[in-house]
Amino acid sequence: MSMKPRGVSRASKNGCGQPDCQDFCLFHAADTRSRAELETMLGHQFAGVLSSDDFSVYNGVEMGAQQKCLAHLRRHFKKVLLLSHGNNTVVAEAFLDLIDEAFRQHRKWRENLEELDYHMWARDFKVRLAELLNTWQGHVGHAAGLLLRSFREKAYQWWYFLDHPEIPPDNNLAERSLRLAVTKRKVSGGSRSMSRFEQTADLLSVIQTCRFQGKSAMTFFRDAISAHSCDLFMPSLIPQS
Repeated sequence: MSMKPRGVSRASKNGCGQPDCQDFCLFHAADTRSRAELETMLGHQFAGVLSSDDFSVYNGVEMGAQQKCLAHLRRHFKKVLLLSHGNNTVVAEAFLDLIDEAFRQHRKWRENLEELDYHMWARDFKVRLAELLNTWQGHVGHAAGLLLRSFREKAYQWWYFLDHPEIPPDNNLAERSLRLAVTKRKVSGGSRSMSRFEQTADLLSVIQTCRFQGKSAMTFFRDAISAHSCDLFMPSLIPQS
């Protein structure tokens, strides 16, 4: 059984002072990690920006845009770095330097929100990235060659944040949100039935959403139980207009 969080990113507020969709975390329980499960959550078409790791099920989905996690890409190049034959070490070091630079510049943008400086850097970065790809394409081993081909064919997925810095270059928040579920599975051994698994996903959704919104999960559960037992209006984590 697998469980993945959906719709999680850095919490923010809209102009009305109400939480927006970035303040929520939804866990989905399923017995597979297939495309069908993804479409159950997102539908056959998704108009938003999907931030994800580079798991193959996310490829080919119709969506507004996609940002693959650069932290996962960095791990791939770290593995190539360990391959001492051929040009692997030189190529891996060059692309690791670029990836690290991208993380530093995006962090700098988050701190000062200087749009002009960021976009000037991004324009120069794209040129250097293209030059590096042209230099090494066809002159590397199999593992590095697969990464460079992904760089070229899926550039719109790896580098979306260069033109849209409001989208993080990684999915670390989703990974951190998932850690609670992973820890529970290691401690308890997982759920023994699909119904219990789905209930666990619901509980984790509430707990992590409360964390995002700065609320006490225990207080929310207490209010929900009281409202249910007294036939009162149920509390909600979704803002009411």
